[in-house]
Amino acid sequence: MEIKASAVRIEPWSAGDFELLRAANVPEMMDHLGGPESDEQLVKRHQRYVELSSDGTGKGRMYRVVLEKTGEAAGSVGFWEHEWQGQQVYETGWSVLPGFQGRGVATSATLAVARAARAEHKHRYLHAFPSIENAPSNGVCRKAGFELLGEYDFEYPPGNPLRSNDWRLDLESLPDS
Repeated sequence: MEIKASAVRIEPWSAGDFELLRAANVPEMMDHLGGPESDEQLVKRHQRYVELSSDGTGKGRMYRVVLEKTGEAAGSVGFWEHEWQGQQVYETGWSVLPGFQGRGVATSATLAVARAARAEHKHRYLHAFPSIENAPSNGVCRKAGFELLGEYDFEYPPGNPLRSNDWRLDLESLPDS
């Protein structure tokens, strides 16, 4: 599968990445996730990202997405353990800042994080659960080679009902690049 996309690298999330998280906490980016978070919620999420990225047990990792050509931080991507339909899988999610959208950054970052998840040798599948109404994120899943398994009801964040697609990528069949 050939993906025409921006060249990116992913770097482990660090304590210095809070402003990147804040930049993504705008209505147009959080529309499908219940809206922007409060400062207190952002601080807690940032701390979870930092802790996940320093955890060496294979539970997951969060990353800053960086454009190879310019070194600019363009967003975030990560994977984490999730129990889904009775089995442990990895879940992934991404966020690309508005100025970098529409250039293949999310697809490149998602493929990079899928390779990172595969390298843990812990779970066979990587799932993504974008809202059925989030056409760009569903497009990322399609372009990255995920298989659409169906629609499901979620509550994310707690108290916010969300109808999502379940996309699954078999990490064992993922090409190296």
